[in-house]
Amino acid sequence: MQKSVKIEIDDDSGFCFGVVTAIGKAESELKDGNELYCLGDIVHNGEEIDRLAKMGLQVIDHADLSHLKNAKVLLRAHGEPPSTYKTALDNGITIVDATCPVVLRLQQKIRKAYEEHPDSEIVIYGKAGHAEVNGLVGQTKGTAKVVESLSDIDLIDFSRNILLFSQTTKSIDGYATLIEEIKKRKSKGTEFTAYDTICRQVSNRMGKIKQFAKSHDLVLFVGGAKSSNAKVLFEVCKQANHNSFFVSSTNDVQKEYLIGNIETIGICGATSTPKWQMEEIKRKLLTIIQSCIN
Repeated sequence: MQKSVKIEIDDDSGFCFGVVTAIGKAESELKDGNELYCLGDIVHNGEEIDRLAKMGLQVIDHADLSHLKNAKVLLRAHGEPPSTYKTALDNGITIVDATCPVVLRLQQKIRKAYEEHPDSEIVIYGKAGHAEVNGLVGQTKGTAKVVESLSDIDLIDFSRNILLFSQTTKSIDGYATLIEEIKKRKSKGTEFTAYDTICRQVSNRMGKIKQFAKSHDLVLFVGGAKSSNAKVLFEVCKQANHNSFFVSSTNDVQKEYLIGNIETIGICGATSTPKWQMEEIKRKLLTIIQSCIN
């Protein structure tokens, strides 16, 4: 490690618009001392969840929701299926809806397709069980097929017309590959339509983070262990710069990372990573560097 080390935080990393809005709504409710529940983790980042918990945010699951009465519940950016809104209505629950506008438009598009094309096969390219995907499948009363990768393609009924949508945070390249494979396998005489539903604010980060990783000797990627987006973006970092490490808190930062000819360090993160956490990682690095010099 050099005595003079430059540390840069990636300006393009950090919360996406949907997460910023959701957290803003939670903070607004909590600052007035209101009791507020959140259906699932508001963001896949343990440090941020702990911060909001100290402010009073209580995380519940769908089983809890079914027994909750006359309370206020925040729906996170991932969105929810229609059944969640019905449960809330039946139980006198006030909804603070923080569904990301991009996700909300996708839900509406899928619901319209389901209602207008009852004989078509609706397919969603996404992670099975993911909160956003559950909300999307819910628009079709549970009938949509979820395809995570080409290995799931046999789930599709190629004898029917196919309408394909994507989870907003999936890879553009992966989606393109799936589209080409469906075109090859669809039955003669059937129609296939693929909708462009990937969020560019998220997908464009892959190229930017790749360049950021290449421009530094050492990269610390900050993300939550539960975040799918963090896992994907970290792999992009690792491919661009093998000297990249995944950290979820300052406790994960190792002195050994600084061994070697390190002149520049880059700190980046997922769409679920708060800026304040990346700043904390930077301060921890500066403390380690100073102890090495002394």
